[in-house]
Amino acid sequence: MNEAPRPEPPGSIDPEVGSISQADLTVDTYQVIDADGSYDTERLPDLTEEQFQDLYRWMLLQRTYDERGTKLQRRGRLGTFVSGKGQEGAIVGSGFALQDQDWVFPYGRAAGTLLMHGLSLRDILLYWRGVEDASRMKGANVYGFAISIGSHIPVVTGAGWAMKLDGRDSIAFASLGDGATSTGAFHEGMNFAGVLDVPAVFFCHNNQYAISLPFEKQTAADTVAQKALAYGMDGIRVDGNDVLAVYNAVAEARRRALAGDPVLVEAVTYRRAAHTTSDDPTRYRSDEEVEDWERRDPLERYETFLRDAGFWEGIDEEAIREEVEAEFSAAVDAADAFEERNVEEMFAYIHEEMPPEVRRQYEEYAAFLEDHPEMDDYIEQRPKG
Repeated sequence: MNEAPRPEPPGSIDPEVGSISQADLTVDTYQVIDADGSYDTERLPDLTEEQFQDLYRWMLLQRTYDERGTKLQRRGRLGTFVSGKGQEGAIVGSGFALQDQDWVFPYGRAAGTLLMHGLSLRDILLYWRGVEDASRMKGANVYGFAISIGSHIPVVTGAGWAMKLDGRDSIAFASLGDGATSTGAFHEGMNFAGVLDVPAVFFCHNNQYAISLPFEKQTAADTVAQKALAYGMDGIRVDGNDVLAVYNAVAEARRRALAGDPVLVEAVTYRRAAHTTSDDPTRYRSDEEVEDWERRDPLERYETFLRDAGFWEGIDEEAIREEVEAEFSAAVDAADAFEERNVEEMFAYIHEEMPPEVRRQYEEYAAFLEDHPEMDDYIEQRPKG
């Protein structure tokens, strides 16, 4: 046996050995409105003046929801809270491009997307109070929040595949953070989405941080959008603080998805709030960095556009603020009025229909509690704040 089977060091290497490199890629970031509010008239979406104005209202509602939700949690009236402050352009622009028959698979920040898709604000608040009933997402084509990072991506692919087999005119729409693109579930879901040509759009809010880890430390890829190529899919990179650019990008991605070409969209934005109300972002990012992104505020940019385009005159900002504040207050009151936990809840949601043995256990337990009212002293109801 040759004890030195390999040349050391290697001999001459063929200079014709080829490779592909991300350095050879050019991944443009699509924009309609520049950071200073100037805009490309050729790229304006085909919306009515009222629809342009309505986008601003939705963005203001998202900002109000984030600010008041954070305060509610600080006062002990929510278990935890996840803010989308700074990401309003990505949240609202993507939601505005969907259709009612589409299914949304959300992560925690995109409340505006869910509200315009028909989910009630009361139920979103109840969810952050830990009320099981809110996870049913009643009245809207919305799946449960993906709290485990990236875990919903294979589910989105499966749902999209089912839509394709049923011949439905709808897509599966996933919202996810940039950290999710570094998980195994993302790889598995994206791979099969490409193989099966499912009608799905994977919308990544690249807000620069996976909890406390900056983007450049969680992946060596220059962009999220380019990861689509590994799965034989198209990728779109868009300025996530530009609500019109996001609307155009997702509308185009949806059109391609319906034709059997799933798309990965990367919206470049910034999380100005903490990861959750349990996080202290001052430990891993500087004030200067946050202030730099504050100067790229999506609402201020869009307001500048509306003024320059002549659409601002039809907007009564004070009236809109009063309206969204009242809408949030009404949702809090409705959440407070939600009925107390019933013992049946522990049994009702395990199966679509309660099996005979589970029903027997429920009826036996309910009878026990009725016969022993002293047990009420040991039952803790969910907090209402």
